[in-house]
Amino acid sequence: MSFFFGIEHEVAFLNREGKFADFTCTKFADFAQIVDQLPIYPDDHLQLRVGDAGIRKKRWYIEGFERFADSDEVIDCTSKGIEIRTTIHSCIRDVIQELSNSFDLLSQVAAQFGFSPVLTSFNPYKTVFEPNPPLNEYEIQQLQAYPDEQTAYIYMVSYGPDLNISCPDLSIPQLIDIGKKLTYYSPYIVPFSYSSPFYNGTLWEGLSVRTFIRTGKRSATLVFVPEAEQLIKSVPSLTKIARLPAEVGRIEFKAFDTCDDFNIYAALLALLKGLILDDSLKGRAITPDTSLHQLSAKVGFDHEDIFNNAQQILQAVTVALGDDPDVKLLTPLQLMLEKRRTKSHELIEIFHSVGSIEKTLKQTY
Repeated sequence: MSFFFGIEHEVAFLNREGKFADFTCTKFADFAQIVDQLPIYPDDHLQLRVGDAGIRKKRWYIEGFERFADSDEVIDCTSKGIEIRTTIHSCIRDVIQELSNSFDLLSQVAAQFGFSPVLTSFNPYKTVFEPNPPLNEYEIQQLQAYPDEQTAYIYMVSYGPDLNISCPDLSIPQLIDIGKKLTYYSPYIVPFSYSSPFYNGTLWEGLSVRTFIRTGKRSATLVFVPEAEQLIKSVPSLTKIARLPAEVGRIEFKAFDTCDDFNIYAALLALLKGLILDDSLKGRAITPDTSLHQLSAKVGFDHEDIFNNAQQILQAVTVALGDDPDVKLLTPLQLMLEKRRTKSHELIEIFHSVGSIEKTLKQTY
């Protein structure tokens, strides 16, 4: 079976003053000056969606909440950070290489304007996003038309990757079945990525406040289909209409926290690939199990059921990959399970030692 891979990776920053650079203190223009300096690759538009507002012309674009006049004219974009998108590759290592190169370039240019990248999967200070000025009539109608957009108050304070896999050999019903499978097993595999232990200016009482808050409201998995009649009605969505030919049949896994070690993304892509190849795991769900995700967000692998399922999944994936060289990419996940440690554990320890969120975040990447 052939596979194609891509990653969308959101980057948060500290500004020149060492403050967390979010929508409260950072304007669109502050991030736009960074993106303006980054290169444009002429054929990217064939794979990467540009979008209506023209904000997404490059591999890097400003992630935020677009504001409209009383029409479809975009007048501003409230900004939370910069997203990096890779082009599509048939090899996991090539995706990671491109992501690393794009990240290095972004870091160099951002530094010229006093911004430094930091790892977080949830805004450490702001618990909710409230549009200012309040939404106008046109914006309210737009949000009501698209259920997923109604969760802007969550996505504007959360940061996370989309890990994308396309399998051209599979039919749309088979891909939707895989979407249900990944949604079902999501609470057991997301701890491998946990990196959001801060909330409202202090330590949260768990490992991933992002997982705790977003699950049930935002999709764990999205499958892009070509025709409207192939959509499955669910909230949050499991299926979405493809917006360009390169998106047809894409499976987007959206539930992981952000990683600052891109080898973990390589491991997670190998894990998802193995889950697609595996036929021994029978669990399926159209929507994510909120309470199980919230339990997972609190204690991760310290919960026996989550630990045992993660172990069973890793074994099944190892068997499914067989002699595929990508099986070697799973090693960091096996080590994490053995130690029952996530990135959040490390961040919590650093915080206890240095006593400040900013100083902790400065030790990431």
